Amino acid sequence: MTYEEFLDEVTTLIVEKYDLDDEAAIKIVVDAQERGYFIAHDDHKSMRTLDRAHEDARALFKTSSKK
Repeated sequence: MTYEEFLDEVTTLIVEKYDLDDEAAIKIVVDAQERGYFIAHDDHKSMRTLDRAHEDARALFKTSSKK
C-alpha cells in the first residue's frame, strides 16, 4: 500500500480498536508523523503491511494514552 494508505489504515485501526473518534485518532497519527515515527515506513515499502499497521496502531495508542 502507499504511504498515505498506510497512515489511513493505522488511523482507521485506532478508531475501530480503541473506540476513539476520527479527530482523536488523526491527532495521534499526525503527532507521530511530527515526531518522525513514520520516516522508515515512507522509505521502505516493505514496512507498509496490514500486520504492521495493527502493530503501529497498538503502539501509538499505548504511547498516547500515557500522556
